[in-house]
Amino acid sequence: MTVTQMSRNLRNLLLSIRDLLVSAGPLAILGVALVIGAYWWLKPTPPKTVILATGPGQSAYEEFGKRYQQALKADGIEVILKESEGSSANLQLLRDGEVDVAFVQGGSGELTPDDSEALVSLGSLFVEPIWLFYRADAAKKLTRSERLDGLHQLRGMRVNVGSAGSGLPKLMERLLDANHIDLKDLTFSELSQTPATVAFLNGELDAIVFASAPESLMVQMLLQTPGVQLMSFSQNEAYSRRFPFLTPVTLPRGVVDLAKNIPPRDVRLVASTTSLLAREGTHPALLTLFAQNAQNIHGKAGWFNRAREFPSTLHAELPIAKEAERAINEPTPSLQRYMPFWIANLIERMWLVMGLLIAVMLPLSRIVPPLYQFRVRSRVFRWYGKLREIEDEMESGSFNAKELLEQLDKLETQVEKISVPLSYAEELYALRNHIQLVRKRVTYRSSQTTTPAAAPAPAVTAATESGNSSA
Repeated sequence: MTVTQMSRNLRNLLLSIRDLLVSAGPLAILGVALVIGAYWWLKPTPPKTVILATGPGQSAYEEFGKRYQQALKADGIEVILKESEGSSANLQLLRDGEVDVAFVQGGSGELTPDDSEALVSLGSLFVEPIWLFYRADAAKKLTRSERLDGLHQLRGMRVNVGSAGSGLPKLMERLLDANHIDLKDLTFSELSQTPATVAFLNGELDAIVFASAPESLMVQMLLQTPGVQLMSFSQNEAYSRRFPFLTPVTLPRGVVDLAKNIPPRDVRLVASTTSLLAREGTHPALLTLFAQNAQNIHGKAGWFNRAREFPSTLHAELPIAKEAERAINEPTPSLQRYMPFWIANLIERMWLVMGLLIAVMLPLSRIVPPLYQFRVRSRVFRWYGKLREIEDEMESGSFNAKELLEQLDKLETQVEKISVPLSYAEELYALRNHIQLVRKRVTYRSSQTTTPAAAPAPAVTAATESGNSSA
């Protein structure tokens, strides 16, 4: 094969590809536009950053926040931890839209109907007992006993009940009121966790109250500090009946340190359940990630729960997000077992739309072959108009044969430059034959004008010949 032949074949191939692209181009553009529109509407890819409201420094909320931060980092999501005064402050941050997700303790604030529409729950994560630590020497001084087993024994003590943003002061007010204790009967303070602990250890406070998970560093430390006792809520069952958001729990003997037998006896406590709340507009993929990682972070056995008891969709004060419902109560989706999360999430969120697009595009794609055929054949057929003009001029009777022959030569030269796929070569060669047929008729008519005795011209036209050729 010569270089010229190779060049011609390549040119024909490129022309065929161009014709195909031009024919299918509008449909392809429509398909791409629909995919882009669906992508923009569904937003399958989550944002790269999310803000999580935790709590005071060195609290259990902060510790859990760091675990979520590390877990979501593996999926390319940056979790920004926002320190706050506590649960009530977190709830307000969610309402104000300053954070996307937050830890909120049950009963720490009054939920409104607007909260049920603007916020969703990702499930309850752990129980958060009320830890009331007191100094044994202060208890002995006021009650002549180193052990306290009821809130009524706090009269006359200097008690810190947590910072205002934690929600604990309001909770303690309700519990003290149930025990007929007026706030004037004790010295009431609302210091944050760290300065309150320092003041407590220095003897400036007689009792300190936390509402925290056992993972809190302060709780762990105070449970093992000599001279510090943990009050047992001996009426914890009664508290759970009076206050629905409270649950009776028991700190088993020796669970803190088996060798040292800490605590030396079972301690009855009351606890609220802490949930992970999110704003309604938070991206669904982020909700799924938080709910899935909650199973690894909170699913282990703890001091107050058995393995896989948390996270849970039970006892929720707000509607459970459907993403959390699936992540907690259903097996991990098959795609996520074998693919990175972002790919699996993209497919799961786009597959239905892609199916609909295919259903729409398939019928439309049927017009592409006829369009392609029309475009290629029109490259040949459009010259028949010029050929008919020459033939009509010849049939008019008064014509210049030399000019018509020149027009036919020019037409033939232009036709020789036409390139079509081999499957359409028949139309091209038919056009060339028809040009030769008209050329013969022009030559014959020209000779008739100079030789009258010549035989009559054949009663056939190029158009008739074209029809016969097509047949």
